[in-house]
Amino acid sequence: MSNPQPTVATLGALRASDYTPRSIGEELRANLIDRLSSGEPMFEGIIGYDDTVIPEVQRAILAGHSMNLLGLRGQAKTRIARGLTDLLDEWVPVLEGSPLPEDPLEPITPQGHAIVESLGDKAPVRWMHRSERYVEKLATPDVSVADLIGDIDPIKAANEGLDYSDPRALHFGLIPRSHRCIFAINELPDLQPRIQVALFNILQEGDIQIRGFQMRLALDIQFVFTANPEDYTNRGAIITPLKDRIQSQILTHYPDSLEDSMAITDQEARLSDGQRERVVVPGQVRRILERVAFEARESEHIDERSGVSARLTISALEHLVAAGELRTLRNGTGRTAARLTDLLAVIPAVNGKVELVYEGEQEGAAGVALALVRQAIRREFPAVFPDPESIKKGKVDDAYQPIVAWFNRNEIALLKDQTDGDYEAALSGVDGLGEVVDKYCPNLPAEDRPAAMEFVLHGLAAFNEIGQSIVGSEVTFGDLIGNLFDPTEED
Repeated sequence: MSNPQPTVATLGALRASDYTPRSIGEELRANLIDRLSSGEPMFEGIIGYDDTVIPEVQRAILAGHSMNLLGLRGQAKTRIARGLTDLLDEWVPVLEGSPLPEDPLEPITPQGHAIVESLGDKAPVRWMHRSERYVEKLATPDVSVADLIGDIDPIKAANEGLDYSDPRALHFGLIPRSHRCIFAINELPDLQPRIQVALFNILQEGDIQIRGFQMRLALDIQFVFTANPEDYTNRGAIITPLKDRIQSQILTHYPDSLEDSMAITDQEARLSDGQRERVVVPGQVRRILERVAFEARESEHIDERSGVSARLTISALEHLVAAGELRTLRNGTGRTAARLTDLLAVIPAVNGKVELVYEGEQEGAAGVALALVRQAIRREFPAVFPDPESIKKGKVDDAYQPIVAWFNRNEIALLKDQTDGDYEAALSGVDGLGEVVDKYCPNLPAEDRPAAMEFVLHGLAAFNEIGQSIVGSEVTFGDLIGNLFDPTEED
């Protein structure tokens, strides 16, 4: 619950209150201890890090360390940095008129000291909310020392009649203006080495140098850096002396379980209320879509150093639901269930989210995306239905014999925009298909049953028990040998 802004407005009133200055490190530490004592979660919306990353962040805060979050893209590094603001005091006093957000009881700039000396207890005080105490900078090659540290401001000097040797002519950069704040630099290796050097003294001694001005400022900043290991070789590197000054390096990672990955995707996907009402996503379709990211991270066609961001499945789920919604709008129906055929619509979400190696470039982005979907189906299929490989080895009875026999003589075509009635009728016409689904998925909701039937066909095709061909938005299932030798169909 948000607390009201304090009403103390002068330095004298602040001295008379129970306010006691403390460093940002002490704030974070004390508030973390309170949160751990009460059992409240440290971060909202961070999933899968309870036993790995979060304890390391907690130890870094308790130790009063700056930290570098090192990991591949899409691993919530920036979200963790931004989430640290919840551990700050909700309101802190700031000396009004100072160039930096200085503590009225502990000013650090010449201007701040001058205000206190001239006005005394009447010096004005304003209150800064913790949401204002987070500063973030994306490291790019064009970032300058002036951006981060500061420079002489000739316009200010001219307007106020100041000599360039006067410290009041200085314009402070982002880092000094982040005094008593959390300062995050994303993609740290992209900073040029000479800019990284400028951070040495700030991290270690707290002083800054601007155009020959040696200023000893007791800056109080919680530094948080993020970096991608790929950057160390492709675009730049964190120079060794800077790495030595960053006190804690914390490795992030992708979700270890499919359930955690699904929870992240469901949390982040931007689906409107109308989409949720029009389209239901069957559990099996949902798991296959999520497994595409796991398969991509193991694929020999994708550069593992680049990583496969959680944004892939987030975009893929949004595309999947949009495909179902488009079908309801075209067919004039109020509701539909997502189908495995709709997974063809997620290819644009996969393209651009992965970096292909040479072999992947030869296959083409669309071909790699289709292969990932097929592999995800093959991986998920034995978790629900009997494993065709075990059937071949004689370990379990063949539950698919009637289905395979039917496809030796027949074929069906499934279209993305097919009405639900035609879609279900086509699947129901396959001998033995409904019986397999009813036997191995006995408690399946009625809306999910057609997708489960289609899942059986895709699974059998993935294990080369029946044939499958994809032409545009049409998926055809038929005899395996016929599909192999039919020159009119693309596989």
